Amino acid sequence: MRARVVGFALLVACVPREDAHFPLRAAMWTDTDVAPVNVRCHASPTPRDPKHVSCAPMPYQSPLYWDGADNLFFRPLSEALGVATVHEAVNVNSLDEVPDSAWFTNRIGAHPLDDQAMQLGGCAPPQILDPDHAADGSWIIDKGKADGSTPGFRISVPGKGKYLVKADSVDDSPEREAASTVIGSAVYHAAGFNTSCEQIVYVRPSTFKLLPGLRSKANFADEKPFDRAALEAIFAHSPRRDGKLRFTASAWLPGFLLGAFRYAGTREDDPNDVIDHENRRELRGARVLASWIDRFDAREGNSVDSWHVDRKGAPPDASPGHVVHYQLDTSETLGSLWADDAISRRLGYSYIVDWGDMFFDYVTLGAPTHAWDTIAKHPTFGYFDVEHFDAGAWKNEYPNAAFSHMTERDGAWMARILARFTPSNVHALAASGNFTDPANTAYLERTLVGRLDKILQRYLTRLSPLADVRVDAEELVALDLAEARALRDPKAFHYEAHVAGGGRLGVRRLGGGKIAIALSHGSARYLRVIVTDGVARAPLVVHLYDLGHDGFRLAGLERPSGAP
Repeated sequence: MRARVVGFALLVACVPREDAHFPLRAAMWTDTDVAPVNVRCHASPTPRDPKHVSCAPMPYQSPLYWDGADNLFFRPLSEALGVATVHEAVNVNSLDEVPDSAWFTNRIGAHPLDDQAMQLGGCAPPQILDPDHAADGSWIIDKGKADGSTPGFRISVPGKGKYLVKADSVDDSPEREAASTVIGSAVYHAAGFNTSCEQIVYVRPSTFKLLPGLRSKANFADEKPFDRAALEAIFAHSPRRDGKLRFTASAWLPGFLLGAFRYAGTREDDPNDVIDHENRRELRGARVLASWIDRFDAREGNSVDSWHVDRKGAPPDASPGHVVHYQLDTSETLGSLWADDAISRRLGYSYIVDWGDMFFDYVTLGAPTHAWDTIAKHPTFGYFDVEHFDAGAWKNEYPNAAFSHMTERDGAWMARILARFTPSNVHALAASGNFTDPANTAYLERTLVGRLDKILQRYLTRLSPLADVRVDAEELVALDLAEARALRDPKAFHYEAHVAGGGRLGVRRLGGGKIAIALSHGSARYLRVIVTDGVARAPLVVHLYDLGHDGFRLAGLERPSGAP
């Protein structure tokens, strides 16, 4: 297994050397971490079976207090004392991309998504609920919510399966929380992450049937009965439209749930998990994605691992199987607020305990004005805006190891994915919030478009934004995402290409940011073509093999940080 890490490392994009060569082979597009593996069996007693034996990885619980303390105090101290250094991500292929894996699947970065697919997110059409045609008492409440700060319960829907239903409070930013859950999940899914199926439902109270003897538990609270009074309290604090209650419904995830994944290290009892999580590009680059929708609560507690058994009919915790990693719960996005306004203002700008900001305020006697000092509060979306957003300086609630290890290449990779979200896609996302007031939909669309533009301006103008590189007959074809997204006037883009150690190559502009570079056969079998666009600070270096009558073969891409 460790040999696979070494193989990945050899494919990492880095500053090129004159003697750097990529092998003549296709890029790796599928990781082997979805292959079935066996896990050592262990005793795992249950109330129904005290002698039960599990052959799945051990479940992991992520205490919020410990995770926060570890990332705010202990990990920074440990890394400082150990003189930790940040290296480039490990799981990157020869084309500077992330292969499909148990963590990530190339979706919008590989092919366009229409607006319907964007709105579906992680939902398959059969999972979509139809509350308008559900009979009274047909949605069975069979379990109280076991954790989290949002009230809710689990239901069983005939022919559909199980769903976790969460309330959308009328007390604070009505309708925002459900919209954030659905929109945030759709964004993560489109970008490539595994997510749950999330949908907004308007349902008659009479549709639910409560089973007796249920219990529930919220964060930092004791377990208590989930009875009719508890259910009616949720109903009373839920928004209504035409007599129907507004909820989010999350389809129950498949497999045997193992609890959260960590943003550092590996799951030691998963033979497939061989790359330290802080060195995975998709987890590092997720910092840029989180900044777009202001997912400050991107922590291990809002994730889950699930063990998928690879043998039909086997128990859910049998072997062989493989772990699938999910991003969960984006409800605290799009302007979520804490009870303390002073903290709410700083979310996205400063950690809740930020040693750097505290030191700066100390040495300057608190004289400078921070962004959060002047930001205005929106009645629905809190402090979620465009004007104060700094794409390169965004911070989550408290650090996680992967975000802290993000490099310029990781951020640029995610920006290239986000550049594929079209204005129509963003409109569809905003509309899926199903707001009663159209002004909220319009504000959200404007804000998402504005924040996305700032992200692309920040990350697509330093390293080369050229993507979709391929050989077409005797030409090298590419798409400049910075030009395609109109980050500068078209006249600002001046394309040049030359062979390292050789002469210039002709460049044709095909429109819409697409270019074609004429290749010519020579005596060298291995070519390094250096391409600049006149806007980005650094070039793209394309590695090619000249195979004579068999044409040219693309071998690898590099995005150095310096000038050509």
